[in-house]
Formats: sequence, C-alpha cells, structure tokens
Amino acid sequence: MKILEFDSLAPEEFLNRDIRAEEDVSDAVDAVIREVRERGDAALREFTRRFDGAELEDLQVTEGEFDAAMKSVRPSFLETLEMAAENIRRFHGRQRHNDFILADCPGVVMGQRWTPIEKVGVCVPRSPEAFPSTVLMNVIPAKIAGVRSVVLVTPPRRDGSVSPEALAAARIAGADAVFKIGGAQAVAALAYGTKSVPQVDKVVGPGGVFVATAKRKVFGQVDIDMIAGPSEILVLADGKSNPKWVAADLLSQAEHDPLSSAVLVTDSRELAEAARAEVEAQLETLPRKDIARRSVEENGKIIVTNSLDKAVEAVNRIAPEHLELCVDDPFALLPRIQNAGSVFLGRFTPEALGDYFAGPNHTLPTSGTARFSSPLGVDDFMKRSSFLCYDQEALKACSGRVADFARREGLEGHARSALSRGEA
Repeated sequence: MKILEFDSLAPEEFLNRDIRAEEDVSDAVDAVIREVRERGDAALREFTRRFDGAELEDLQVTEGEFDAAMKSVRPSFLETLEMAAENIRRFHGRQRHNDFILADCPGVVMGQRWTPIEKVGVCVPRSPEAFPSTVLMNVIPAKIAGVRSVVLVTPPRRDGSVSPEALAAARIAGADAVFKIGGAQAVAALAYGTKSVPQVDKVVGPGGVFVATAKRKVFGQVDIDMIAGPSEILVLADGKSNPKWVAADLLSQAEHDPLSSAVLVTDSRELAEAARAEVEAQLETLPRKDIARRSVEENGKIIVTNSLDKAVEAVNRIAPEHLELCVDDPFALLPRIQNAGSVFLGRFTPEALGDYFAGPNHTLPTSGTARFSSPLGVDDFMKRSSFLCYDQEALKACSGRVADFARREGLEGHARSALSRGEA
C-alpha cells in the first residue's frame, strides 16, 4: 500500500471515485430492460440460462424449497440468524416516526402522517452465494415500516437452487416471495412486472455494475435506495493501535472487489509502516488474496497526518462508507465526524460486526455520498403525506391574502378558487 503525507495530497488524490459504467454496459442494460418488458418471463428464463447457467421452469422459490432449506442449515447458524435479526429489529424499531397534528389556530387542523410503501423488491447478489446478511438488512426494516409485500430476487446456482442460508434468512426476516433471477433482468422485472414477478414500487439492495446501471435507468418508474459503488473502509488509528488488527480490518473490505478501497489514516509513521507490512503478510494466507491485492495496490492507501485533528479532516473529505475510530477516546472524536456512512468506535469494534450481527444497517452510502445521504433504514420504506383542514371562518379570514398571492404569480384560477367559497 502506498504511504502518503496528508499535507502533500491534492484533493483528487484522497480517493479515486471516478468509476462509471462503460457505454457498452449501459447499452447492454438497455437491451435487457427492453427484452424483459417485451417478453416477460421468457426473457428472464433466457437470461438466467445465459448468465447463470441455470435452466428454470419455475422462477419462484417454492414452499418445499424453503422447508428443505430450513432443515439443511446447521442449527447453530439458524440461531445466529435469529440473534442477528433480533438485533436488527431492535435497532431499526427506534427509527419509526410519529404522526403529528397541529390544531392551535381556531378553525385550522393540519398535520403529517407516515404510510408504508406497498411493494418493495430486494436485490440479493450471489458472490459466490446469495448473502443472508443482505436479506436481513433489507427485509427487516421494510417489514418494520409496514411494507405489505417484500419480494427478493437473487441469481440461482447452476442447478437452479438458491443458498439455503439465504432462504433461511428470508423466512426469518419475513420476505413474502423469492425469485431465482439476478442482474439487470431482475431489476427490470421488479420495475415493470412479468406474469410471474410482481411489479413493485421501490427496488433496493446491492449488486454489480449491471444492477447499479439498471437501477439508475428504472428510477422514476420505481424508486430506488441508492446507486452503490464499490465497498470502502477507512481506519483512523493512532500510534497505540495494533497493526495486525488494523491490517485485518483493511483487508476485510479489500477482499470484496478489486475496485474496493481500503484506507488507513494515522498520525503515526511507525504504525503506517507496521500496518503496511501486516497487510502484505496477511494477504498471503487470504483465500481471496488476488482480489484483495489488486484492491490495496490500485485503490488502497495510507495517509499520514501530523495530528488527530488533521486525521479527522481527512475523514470528512473522503466521506467513507465504513469508518473505524481506533483511538483511546473514540466518543470524543465522534461529534467531529460529519461525513461517514457508519462509524465503528474503539479498538474492539471491527467493521465486520456491522456487516452481519450488531444491528445498524450495512447498506451504506458509498463514493463520497455520505456527504449528503444516509444508511438504509425504515425511512426508506415509508413516505409521508401532509393534511390540512380549514373551516369556513378560517378560510374567510385569509382568502383575500391567498388570492393576492396567487395573482402576483399570474394565476387567476388559484385566486378565484380561494375566493369562491365566500360567494356561496
């Protein structure tokens, strides 16, 4: 990993995020969406055969497959899934909003109410297996919000099956249906519907460049959660940190994808050197070492600052997806962190806790979007409406002002609407 001095970095050197879909990807996704809209299930079966090597008659996972999955998963892991699900429910249950009513002016009642989105589709990638953690993190907040129908899509194995662990997670989380489709074709099916796959109102969940591009293209037909880029971790560590732990945490994200970024920011040159050596040593025994090596060499870096104040400045400029604060008093630094998707406090809180078990959501803003966006949560599965009620006297008291306002904007029809009740 490159070791760089904070004061010598140009703004564009902090993190390379100029990652865009190539034109041929965009064209390919357009073609897939068009085929699914025109040919429905037949197109889905064809794309599943072509891209996943699976011959499918039925696209939907059956109750028998669910039952078999629950029986085949080791009981200890089922217990882990139940524990993780409970942690996620406990955390996200605190995110629910209350409706409100204002009735403090005579004759006027106004307020706001929250209602759930009716139908949601969740994309669950397979790499190499469908991720049960993604199932839990997306389905549970939707169910807490009150979504009536949550539909999962995930690519099948070559034999047409789906990971039993993912199906067990789907049952525990409360998913209403699972379909054996993935990629851009799954996004298109959710957005427009087919004979087998129900049309939804919102598509959420991660995926590769084809899924991300498809989500961007169907936005407007449906809502989406975010356009997720490659995974990121930033470890802010002082000189007292254990370089072995720091290296392990950096590699936990580097192993996702060659485009993932693992960044260490530290005020200790000694830790920087030791962590770099540890990354090299740990890479040799990592099963996905080829992927992780490309990630750390092409997108990873170590930034050395002359103080923790400068380290915090670096964090806020990068706006990482995952941020670890490996310092003596992480809660003292937390109020100064303005831009981060999820923050992991202290030397004993590895990012992997958030991926699988602790409770906060692991679907997070990437590519610097933590400057203006938030982790997936209950809000993403709800919408709010306002309401308003005036009685006759309240309307009469202000109708002239409303009409005057409308005429100043050149809208006589609005003015007459406000005044017409006084003519009755």
